[in-house]
Amino acid sequence: MHIRTSFPFETTHEDVRIPLSDGTLLYARVWRPLTDEPVPALLEYLPYRLTDWTAPRDAQRHPWYAGHGYASVRVDVRGHGNSEGLPTDEYSATELADGVEVVEWLAAQPWCTGRVGMFGISWGGFNSLQIAALAPEALKAVVTVCSADDRYDNDVHYMGGSVLAVDMHAWAATMLAFVSRPPDPAYAGDGWRETWLRRLAAVEPFSHTWLAHQTRDAYWRHGSVCEDYGAIKAAVLAVGGWHDPYRDTVLRLAEHLPADRVRGLIGPWSHQYPDRGLPPGPAIGFLQETLRWWDHWLKDTDTGVMAEPLLRSWISDSHAPATVHETLPGRWVGEPSWPSPHVTTVAYGLQGAPSLVRSPQHTGVDAGRFFPFGNDADLPPDQREEDARSACFEFAVGEETWVLGRPRVRLRLTAHAPRGQVVARVCDVAPDGSSTLVTRGVLNLSARHGRDRVVPWSPGAVEDVEFELNGIGHAFPPGHRIRLAVSSAYWPWIWPQPGSEAGFTLDPAGSYLELPVRRRESPSPAISFDEPEQAPPLGVNFPATLDEPRPERLVVRDVAAGTWRLEVDPRYGGTRVYPDGLEFTEDALETYTVQEADPLSARTRSDWSIRLHRPELGWDTAVRTRSEITADGNDFITFDEVICTEGDEVLFHRTWEKRIPRTAG
Repeated sequence: MHIRTSFPFETTHEDVRIPLSDGTLLYARVWRPLTDEPVPALLEYLPYRLTDWTAPRDAQRHPWYAGHGYASVRVDVRGHGNSEGLPTDEYSATELADGVEVVEWLAAQPWCTGRVGMFGISWGGFNSLQIAALAPEALKAVVTVCSADDRYDNDVHYMGGSVLAVDMHAWAATMLAFVSRPPDPAYAGDGWRETWLRRLAAVEPFSHTWLAHQTRDAYWRHGSVCEDYGAIKAAVLAVGGWHDPYRDTVLRLAEHLPADRVRGLIGPWSHQYPDRGLPPGPAIGFLQETLRWWDHWLKDTDTGVMAEPLLRSWISDSHAPATVHETLPGRWVGEPSWPSPHVTTVAYGLQGAPSLVRSPQHTGVDAGRFFPFGNDADLPPDQREEDARSACFEFAVGEETWVLGRPRVRLRLTAHAPRGQVVARVCDVAPDGSSTLVTRGVLNLSARHGRDRVVPWSPGAVEDVEFELNGIGHAFPPGHRIRLAVSSAYWPWIWPQPGSEAGFTLDPAGSYLELPVRRRESPSPAISFDEPEQAPPLGVNFPATLDEPRPERLVVRDVAAGTWRLEVDPRYGGTRVYPDGLEFTEDALETYTVQEADPLSARTRSDWSIRLHRPELGWDTAVRTRSEITADGNDFITFDEVICTEGDEVLFHRTWEKRIPRTAG
């Protein structure tokens, strides 16, 4: 990583409040170059608190953009951080309308040329696309990283029509803790306590809403830009990583947006900006690459960025299974269009006699983290134990085979219950027997005729089902085997269905795996990137502690009871002290429990504690939350609790208990 301290422009920054039409003021930080000439503006718009939680990341990039001649602006969403107003659901119509007003406000400033770009990762990548679909005139270009075009089937809530237990609950619990944090009196002023209490009174756990919409209905279509790609008028640079769950959005945007206004980039990365150097690498000079994008679209400078292939993607070489890879071997390839003329679908027919697939409910404990962030325990370990709990089919690799895109399976099934799910994994099996997970996909059997409807299976009926797996770029070497592993359970990623312990019968006749095979000899332009570069770090302190760190992922098996418990420490940040004196401490633990023979035994729990302390102000606040979900055959049962304190005084304490009918999940 190169830390840059000298830039074409000297810069300054200030905190401002952006007025909305209803009188609400949004808190913003603006970095600007010192110049008498107006410059384009770049906007990052998030609920994650610019004065503390994202401040270290913001310091890496916003000053860098300002030093290259842009006004780079970070804004807290309504009801979060030090912005006024009450919190809303994620990507609500209010949030997006506010975002449009912010874009228009920026364009109208005397220091702005009237041209605006938006960028962001995850939430900020989502709302960049969604605001682009509202087409404010001033918004000319977007860089969206690790984001989704489909809120139902490519987000943290559902996968293949099945409830994502692993992040439906964990993210709802995280946001319950996040939205319960107080404004900071150092920035919000003396009214911080009243603002905090008003917000807390408006809080509602996200899980209530998300579980109330178990099919792809109007709730999920809102904000899903795949409903109308044509609504996006801004130019879009779509960026993802093969180890990020949102990577398929890059492929769809490259396919559906006009070729003269879109470019796609997929590396080996996790859910992180590609310049941060977090595993797996290699990292790239991402800020320089985005500067080429902004200069082309916001300054009319020919940077050659639109002469790049429509899609640049990394194809990883085969590698041994491990929960972390600092750098993956491989190469960059470029595609002139997507779908690519260099990619051909190859079908691998399944062989053998019909077999009963009745996976134990803990199948999936070695799935790895849904959102890898570059931590030591994020990626899936050796899949041999998972493969043993699945029906497996293997195909010898005679010559090196490059896979690029989304595999698909067609499976002939006889289901033995009205509800259930089927999970397909593709693994790279080495001569020593080790099994590396390459990609996977899921189908809720009741969603086999469409994600917008529920069609129970008639037990004993035979049907062919088809579904796609997540996209991947991977090279299978000669002498290895391609393994398709099929299971009827995948906990804790997928919430088990009542009756799913009966499993299904898989008939290889008429079943096959389709792989998108890229021709190795196809021409590809030389693709290279600068080394990663950032602005100087913020200077956050991480105090040493004598406490023994707990494991990031711990699997506990009660052999006699047949119970499996997975404990996950998401490692978001721990304790840190900011240059302005704020002491910020957070701790979280996620727990997933299931009995190996009982799908109704599944239970999730998330515990959070957050402390914000300013010794110089005598300000000491804390937030504690607990969230749980269980289910019986008819309902999901949720419990949430929030306790907020100032010093020793409890200012807010509320619990929610709710039963939500299991209509599809």
